[in-house]
Amino acid sequence: MVSVKNLKEFAELAGVSTATASRALTGSGRVSDDTRRRIAALAEKLGYQPNIAARNLRTQRTMTIGVLVPLGHEALQHLSDPFFNTMTGFLADAFAEHGYDMLLSRVLPGNERWMDRFIGSGRVDGIVVVGQSDQFHVIETVSRRYEPMVVWGGYSPGQHHCSIGSDNRLGGRLAATHLIERGCQRIAYAGPVEGSEFGERVDGARRALLEAGMAPLLELPTHFEPDAAYADVREKLGELADMPDGIVAGSDVTAISVIRALRDLGQRVPNDVRVIGYDGLPIGEHMSPPLTTIDQQLRHGAELLTQTLLRRIGGEETQSSQIEPHVIVRGST
Repeated sequence: MVSVKNLKEFAELAGVSTATASRALTGSGRVSDDTRRRIAALAEKLGYQPNIAARNLRTQRTMTIGVLVPLGHEALQHLSDPFFNTMTGFLADAFAEHGYDMLLSRVLPGNERWMDRFIGSGRVDGIVVVGQSDQFHVIETVSRRYEPMVVWGGYSPGQHHCSIGSDNRLGGRLAATHLIERGCQRIAYAGPVEGSEFGERVDGARRALLEAGMAPLLELPTHFEPDAAYADVREKLGELADMPDGIVAGSDVTAISVIRALRDLGQRVPNDVRVIGYDGLPIGEHMSPPLTTIDQQLRHGAELLTQTLLRRIGGEETQSSQIEPHVIVRGST
């Protein structure tokens, strides 16, 4: 069997350039499917593996992206939460398609330097921050000295950091409008209110009711963690003289807790109270009744985050962008 010492010798045997051979073997960059299959078959036949460490040393790349989830607003929340499971899964898939690994970390910010240990570690080529939490000012500060970073979250006029996310004000407006169209007269919001994303959803719902000439939005702030949210909602709904007939939940996870609390209070969904979530998580389809929700298009969002970050890693300037959310109507409304 032919002995291959390096990528140059392997590329010569394959009849391609070293760049094409590298892209085919690492799964990064554009290579035709036929060429990729042919090179993979030859590598397997020869028992050849590229020296990834040496390549990374030459290019000063780790081929790893850090995904940070700051939870300054909610220490009870965990990465096992269905939203984070879904979003980080989509990100991992998108990274892998470009030849990158993922380093995932849940962060409870203790000070304003919580990103520095990742930035200065040399372990990652760039960072995706999932959610602005209550750390908007920290993200803004870091973005002025660290370019390869993109954030999943809302957009505020004049912000410096690059963000990709759904239009949360529009999403909140769509949710409240849907309940109005279903005939609801007493509409509440249940869910977190801290952080720009949730605050914008509440604001959108408020505006929809104001423009419709209806009573102001009843606000029921909750924790995000499901059991804590359930306890919050059950207590607050139980204290009301008049039960709302429509509830906008700040997330799909919160919506599940809301429906559970309503059932314990003898309320039927959607007969007595209509409930709409926010996120578009797959879990919503399997509830009883299936959950109506505002779809953020998370898979598309993960792809945009990845493409934008890779451009920034390559030295390009990029702009923030917002994804237009839409209503998925199911049985809970």
